[in-house]
Amino acid sequence: MEPRPAADPHPGVEFDRLFDRTGTGSIKWARAGATPGRAAPDGAAPAGVIAMGLADMDLPGPPAVAEALAARAAHRAYGYTLCDPGGRDLVSRWYRDRHAVAVDPDWVLLLPFSPRTALRLLLEAIAPAGPVLIPTPEWAGFAEICGAAGLPHQEIPLSVEGDGYRLPTEEFARRRPGAIVLSNPHNPSGRVWTRTEVRALAEAAAGSGAATAGAGGAGPAGGVLLSDEVHGDLLHPDHGLRQPVAVVAAGDLARHTVTLNSVGKTFNTSGLPSCFALVPDPALRTRLTGLMAGFGLWEGGLLEQTVQRAALEHGGPWLDALLRHLVGARERLTGLLGSAVVSRPQSSYLLWLDAAELGLPAEGARAALLERCGLELSDGTGFGAAGHGRLRLNYALPTPLLETVEARLRAL
Repeated sequence: MEPRPAADPHPGVEFDRLFDRTGTGSIKWARAGATPGRAAPDGAAPAGVIAMGLADMDLPGPPAVAEALAARAAHRAYGYTLCDPGGRDLVSRWYRDRHAVAVDPDWVLLLPFSPRTALRLLLEAIAPAGPVLIPTPEWAGFAEICGAAGLPHQEIPLSVEGDGYRLPTEEFARRRPGAIVLSNPHNPSGRVWTRTEVRALAEAAAGSGAATAGAGGAGPAGGVLLSDEVHGDLLHPDHGLRQPVAVVAAGDLARHTVTLNSVGKTFNTSGLPSCFALVPDPALRTRLTGLMAGFGLWEGGLLEQTVQRAALEHGGPWLDALLRHLVGARERLTGLLGSAVVSRPQSSYLLWLDAAELGLPAEGARAALLERCGLELSDGTGFGAAGHGRLRLNYALPTPLLETVEARLRAL
């Protein structure tokens, strides 16, 4: 039996101190062409480029995860490992306790690879007969996966109404999709698509009328909605929203939906890739696990499920403290940036910005901002055609670094 981690008496206190990532091989900082610096002797944030592009957090992860990894690594048995027999129930309880929804444990697949890999395998298992529809702007990985799979895809522009994006659900239905792929909450804006919108997309997929080529007659006719919900545990508590988990929001159309989630974004453990897929259609579950077997992949994973169990069983207080920190950071930056924020975030730690409102050129906005004030953001062109002239800012930073970012933005 794994030892129970010691309770953290002051979760979140570390978020007010600089977190040194030196020597950890951070892709985020390497991509920015920067080295994560140590605090100055007086505790001030270091000078130089600040990486705010890649979507991981410059904050220490849950102590429970660190303790669980250390305890498991200390036992020198690293052979083939069974899938955690209680893992499905653990995921189901997480959804019950955190999101107040019922997820059948039989729907849960515990996967020892990233959500991106899971999506690629799911698309192959589904073999959609119609086009794959993707909103834009949207995380570029979806289009790249479709390209790698040889699947035709179409981008559907999002509309901006009031303080945020809206999904043009009628347009998705009109195009008779073989599959719909999107992130919810939305990456790059942090918008949470509503339960009504998710249900409408499930109807659009189910009503396409084109049976998936991979169904072999065993699954329901129509397409599938693939909802990437890796930011879904990061809803900001001051909005009073619930994550519309696709397999639940779809109701009687659940078999036309799949939800992908992971502890990676929620608990800052993306360097140990894993995810869980909620797949209500038993035929699709069978096809997916059969496809995995052909690549020598199986459910579970030694360190992956160690991290997942520690995070889901013991990470709740840490997550609550993180969300309070993110709301404070969001308020500081949205108050400062005002009309430059294209869609007000309701989840996660991302801001989607209009470069023109920051006084930056639409072409080369990322380079211009980096040159002017040493802040490295993600270029909007990486999120589809609708990302032209946009930037994505990651504000999951410790307080001293956030204060430095604020000062630089004020001087822009």
